[in-house]
Amino acid sequence: MVIPSIYICAGVLVVVIFTYFKWAFKYWEWRELPSVKPSIPFGTIGDTVLAKRNFGEILKEQYEESKRKGFKHVGLFMMVKPTYMPIDLEYVKNILSKDFTHFMDRGLYYNEKDDSLSANLFMLEGTKWKNLRAKLTSTFSSGKMKMMFHIMLECGKHLTDALDDTCYAGEPVDVRDFLERFSTDVIGSCAFGIDCNSFKDRESNFRKFVKRASQYTKWETLKALSAYANQEIARKLGICIIPTDVATFFSTIVRETVEYREKNDERRNDFLQILIDMKNNVDVAHQQLTINELAAQSYIFFLGGFETSSTTMGFCLYELARNQDMQDKVRSEVNLVLEVHNGALSYDAIKDMKYMKQVIDETLRKYPPLPFLNRVCLTDYKIPGSNLMLEKGTPIIIPVYGLQHDPAYFPEPDKFDPERFSEENKTKIKPFSYMPFGEGPRLCIGLRFGLMQTGIGLASLFRKFRFSLNEKTSHPLTISPYNFHLSSLDDIWLNVEKI
Repeated sequence: MVIPSIYICAGVLVVVIFTYFKWAFKYWEWRELPSVKPSIPFGTIGDTVLAKRNFGEILKEQYEESKRKGFKHVGLFMMVKPTYMPIDLEYVKNILSKDFTHFMDRGLYYNEKDDSLSANLFMLEGTKWKNLRAKLTSTFSSGKMKMMFHIMLECGKHLTDALDDTCYAGEPVDVRDFLERFSTDVIGSCAFGIDCNSFKDRESNFRKFVKRASQYTKWETLKALSAYANQEIARKLGICIIPTDVATFFSTIVRETVEYREKNDERRNDFLQILIDMKNNVDVAHQQLTINELAAQSYIFFLGGFETSSTTMGFCLYELARNQDMQDKVRSEVNLVLEVHNGALSYDAIKDMKYMKQVIDETLRKYPPLPFLNRVCLTDYKIPGSNLMLEKGTPIIIPVYGLQHDPAYFPEPDKFDPERFSEENKTKIKPFSYMPFGEGPRLCIGLRFGLMQTGIGLASLFRKFRFSLNEKTSHPLTISPYNFHLSSLDDIWLNVEKI
């Protein structure tokens, strides 16, 4: 029997591909670094590519296994791309802070030519990142935050009004939906200059694209990971990681809003206005922004602010519904502080709510919105105290979720305990074991904004409502495998009682 040549060629191709993978997966073994066992063809991230598990959860499990074995650092594989993961806090500190110049860039894929929204502050590298960071730093000063406070406060009123209308029916409430709408209103107003009021217009295009932008399909996840692992090829092929319909929608909104304000000489106290002023600043050349840069920053500001605040508030309400004593303590503090401030929920009043801040910090520890940090090695770098030389271009993953659930740093890590962040205890937290907003010079620039939005939302809710678990809510919550950030797959159903 004669075997058709096509079968012979296919067989040879399979052998060649298999041999290549086996050779590539020897990378860390040749450098005498312990590694997580990879599988063909996805390396150590198969469950993420197949949307079976959240990437942060996988890294947490790999961190815990490596720590149990006494490893200070390990090797991973993103597809066939060797990736380094530090376990020891000293190594983490060196990468994020002490030796930052060797690891300044995140190493994430962006395509300024074909996918302009991807060229934002979070993704950009080198001099472009430095210059843009310098331009935007003043945007999130306390003065600018106070300027946007009233916008958030109005959105908080829409939230409580909508919840007030709903709780009269006595039915359980999916608080996640309410919180996402609140975040949509805040970010829509501050980043895009749009009065969304998504509680009234529940099927608005803006709301639809907000959800679309924050959820990846399996194909989009695979495309993003493939582009990350093969960046030069992806750029030559014009690969875009932001879905075309999403990019078109948000770019159009920004351009039309900017044109309208400039034509009608209209100004608002929001993030977009600050960016418009930078675009039009002809006196100081290094502070000018192009319209594409402006749109990209509005987009990442929206994406980061929406995910961080809505998921954090959702997890927080879930935990306090399970811990009524803590909820009562937060409510009591909110009421006492408001008495001091003549009943006004002001910028200074939020700052005075110390226990609520502890609750938010503990929520961010247990459920970090971004469960890992990315860096890339910019020059050959010898890991101090070891024989390992990281090659230029090696990607690095910092397992934030794993570090923040390490019992060596946070005893009983699955227990929700805001006292970890009391004035007395927070000084005991080891540096670089808690970093929900990152650490070092690339610390999240919008940290203040996110915390202020979360504080306003929670204070507005707890002064008017009591929350308890409904039987429809699963415990523990399942983490969504469809996002790179940490969010609940399950709806969070709570009983809501007006006080």
